[in-house]
Amino acid sequence: MTIAKDMMLNENIRAHELRVIGSDGEQIGVISKSEALKIAEEANLDLLVVSPNAKPPVARVMDYGKYQYEQQKKEREARKNQKTISVKEVRLSPTIDIGDFNTKLRNARKFLEKGDKVKASIRFKGRAITHKEIGKEVLDRFYKEVADIAVLETAAKMEGRSMFMMLAPQTTDK
Repeated sequence: MTIAKDMMLNENIRAHELRVIGSDGEQIGVISKSEALKIAEEANLDLLVVSPNAKPPVARVMDYGKYQYEQQKKEREARKNQKTISVKEVRLSPTIDIGDFNTKLRNARKFLEKGDKVKASIRFKGRAITHKEIGKEVLDRFYKEVADIAVLETAAKMEGRSMFMMLAPQTTDK
């Protein structure tokens, strides 16, 4: 990783006076840039501006290579621990038969067990839109079947000619 454009290091520091913090964390005080660079060079370390907007800017004497390595390690650890959640969609119809319903239910259960969110949707075709309550009943029945492993994130609601609800896997933090 290269030095970020906003990071001012050693000779790239523009300020004439700096509030300097030593390598062990103690305050050295407000000194000129040349004196601060001399202190950093004697300790065989770098001078890095950590707070450029302060008056005067705050600089720290540190091993920049080690600091950079620690930052990269933290980023890698954070990336490793994050979980990507994708949304899978299960499409139902208001007149769905029991066999099809069970197949969609099995798929939804599989998605939820893997940790994905499930969007259960019903598309109303033609005059079926006049009986929204039938679609709502299908979605309610669908939720009751997966309630043991899922939580209702968004209740059934209409959007155009579709009615949908969002289900999320239950968290087991007890």
